[in-house]
Amino acid sequence: MEKLEQDCSLQTLNKYGTNLTKLAAENKLDPVIGRQQQIECVTQILCKRKKNNACLIGDPGVGKTVIAEGLAQRIANATIPDKLQKKKVKSVPANVASYYKGEILLFIDELHTLIGAGSGGQALDAANILKPPLARGELKCIGATTLDEYKKYIERDPALKRRFQVVQVPEPSFDEAIEILKGLQEKFEVHHSVKYEEEALIASVKLSKQYISDGFLPDKAIDVMDEAGSRVQLYRSNASVDGNKHVAPVVTREDIKHVISSRTGIPIEKVSEEESIRLLNLANILQKHIIGQDEAIEAVSRAIRRARVGLNNPDRPVATFLFTGPTGVGKTEVAKLLADEYFGSKEAMVRVDMSEYMESHSVSKFYGSPPGYIGHEDGGVLTEAIRNRPHNLILFDEIEKAHRDVFNALLQILDDGRLTDGKGRVVDFKHTIIIMTSNIGFGSTLDDEKGKEGGVTMHLKKTFRPEFLNRLDEIVIFKKLGTTELMQILDIMLEEVCKRVVRMKHINLEITDKFKGMLILESCGSSNNYGARPLRRAITRLLEDKLAESILNGEVRENESLIVDVNQNNEVHFSNKKTKNEKK
Repeated sequence: MEKLEQDCSLQTLNKYGTNLTKLAAENKLDPVIGRQQQIECVTQILCKRKKNNACLIGDPGVGKTVIAEGLAQRIANATIPDKLQKKKVKSVPANVASYYKGEILLFIDELHTLIGAGSGGQALDAANILKPPLARGELKCIGATTLDEYKKYIERDPALKRRFQVVQVPEPSFDEAIEILKGLQEKFEVHHSVKYEEEALIASVKLSKQYISDGFLPDKAIDVMDEAGSRVQLYRSNASVDGNKHVAPVVTREDIKHVISSRTGIPIEKVSEEESIRLLNLANILQKHIIGQDEAIEAVSRAIRRARVGLNNPDRPVATFLFTGPTGVGKTEVAKLLADEYFGSKEAMVRVDMSEYMESHSVSKFYGSPPGYIGHEDGGVLTEAIRNRPHNLILFDEIEKAHRDVFNALLQILDDGRLTDGKGRVVDFKHTIIIMTSNIGFGSTLDDEKGKEGGVTMHLKKTFRPEFLNRLDEIVIFKKLGTTELMQILDIMLEEVCKRVVRMKHINLEITDKFKGMLILESCGSSNNYGARPLRRAITRLLEDKLAESILNGEVRENESLIVDVNQNNEVHFSNKKTKNEKK
């Protein structure tokens, strides 16, 4: 009867399990690089008389399964203690683990799934069925799970917990990850019919660690290495020929960058360009588009350079700023340009209007409602945006309007570079740039430029808590714009409008100084509160709207060249440049 039960158990294991020892003997497993300490620790636990079961705990992708494969390879190579020499390592799902009989070492990935596996009606689950043989030492088992799942399921079952001895499996270091990839290099070269440069292996580790946040080494580096080999094999399938000898295509550092680019959404030129050169030129690039804010731009550029050189805390966001200044002076535009230059696209920006977060309950929109509440499945506006695209600039507009509870969530992001959403998932903000805008301190009492910075700082300290201000990398003060700066901005805006009119309607516009003066007067009136937004509205109303009316009523036709001027009645006037020249 016992023989029959054992045969049935073996049939079940053969059907649903994987014999790792057999695969090791046939050289079908990848070589195990490193992890010798963990393999030795597991071996010692398995040789114990009782409770000889190991639980491997580590983040997904750090190499827990590899430890079981390394043990199988030691058995296949006869480099294991005699007590384990006749054993076979079999990887089985939790729901068939209770069928065990015989000289087998069970490897159960996702060990926490033992809880509730196989139960139905009044039947016991797999965990309760396995507890007696686990305690008596009749069953030798290696389990693998994450720390979160271990705490959530196994720690809550003390009887199951005490039957396993924990073995921590940390993420390998940078150098260890490179050695792991070098050990796997031959397997991937054979599979893809390519060759890997050493620089490509180093780049796989370095760039995956830098740009891919949703994973751990060595798994994410191996994925990049594998995908790069597939890409090269696909696009360079016709191997070059050296005489009569075919030469396999080579996977280079550039191929790794292409893979990183496709995974993260960062354009390839942004990854390929030498970052040091880009950072040194950052201030010059921003100053070409933003007029009159050289000091603010230089402050932003300095903070970004500090962060990327590695002088900042790696567990915090790349950089955190508070932009303060009058409305329409370029705070939001700097954020857009920084997103474009640093992350490769102006679309790499999440804009959050803090006027929508003035109530205490609105903080749930940040990270999602807890289980049981309406909207729980949708997740949070902010956390979902960063989960989908970890490399982003986050703009919190009018931060002073946010409720105190929202600031508590922001403090966690600024300090730890992470935020837990309503589903209990930890969202990584370490690859984000955070910018908050405010116009606090720029009322009528602060019109005098002299001493303004001190006045702004005083107003900020009255409005925001010290623990919030102290977590910022830089408080950047934007100046009010003068007439000279406004005229420069006007020229840039008009140039954009003229190019658009030529492209859409093939109409060339020549703007007179008199019309420019009219735009300045209309946008600012008699006040000295100059800003780009009222100037843009004046252009829309006095130029674009008037031109649209003239096109519709037939006064202006395509392929014409027009002079935009102001007539004696102080009205906008379009005159045909050709006709005007003929009169002369």
